[in-house]
Amino acid sequence: MRPQIVLFGDSITQQSFSSGGWGAALTDTYARKADIVLRGYGGYTSRLALFLLQYLFPLGSEKPPAATTVFFGANDAALAGRTSERQHVPVKEYKDNLRRIVHHLKECSSTMLVVLITPPPVDEEGRMQYAKSVYGEKAMEQPERTNEMSGVYASQCVELARELGLPSINLWAKMQETEGWQKKFLSDGLHLTAEGNAVVYREVERVLTETWLPASELPYDFPHHSQIDWKNPEKSFQQQQCSSSSSI
Repeated sequence: MRPQIVLFGDSITQQSFSSGGWGAALTDTYARKADIVLRGYGGYTSRLALFLLQYLFPLGSEKPPAATTVFFGANDAALAGRTSERQHVPVKEYKDNLRRIVHHLKECSSTMLVVLITPPPVDEEGRMQYAKSVYGEKAMEQPERTNEMSGVYASQCVELARELGLPSINLWAKMQETEGWQKKFLSDGLHLTAEGNAVVYREVERVLTETWLPASELPYDFPHHSQIDWKNPEKSFQQQQCSSSSSI
């Protein structure tokens, strides 16, 4: 059986299988070697994610994921007192929620690779422009998120990863290394453009490669066509079955 890599997060994860998405790119990279499983929930926060754990990652599973990316925080960082206040999760609770998510995943499988991803930066002007294009005169007068506050949540995510000895991807900092990141990487001030998705893909692929899941070293689930004895194909698949049995 191919190992599973689960992408767990909010809308930025949910949209990752769209054309040019980072999840779709991972699926291509790991084709026939690992199953990339999408578990993204638009609008969700780390608080809501806790309610999903028992269903998505049941304890006692005979085949838990080999790796899981945990990508929450963009909604948690919505400001109290602004238009998206219902999504606001205090930063201390956000960190505690991430800790609880990690503990559950590790209880599900102690060998599971857990990768924490910070929220991306926020282009406040882009958020305002997007709101005006959708709501017109009824649009918010102040951005419901700020880049500064998203950075606070990002730092807590990175700090927790360090405390727990986990790999992390500081997307908030990484994207801001590029001049013009606001429009280059963000389509509406928050969600990702194709270029923004490419940044996430490269970072996730890098972490998976640097740990123990490099696509280049994983075997194909079934023989490559060049390795099949076309005069006696059954023999090739019998050998594959023996190989799979010995690795269990």
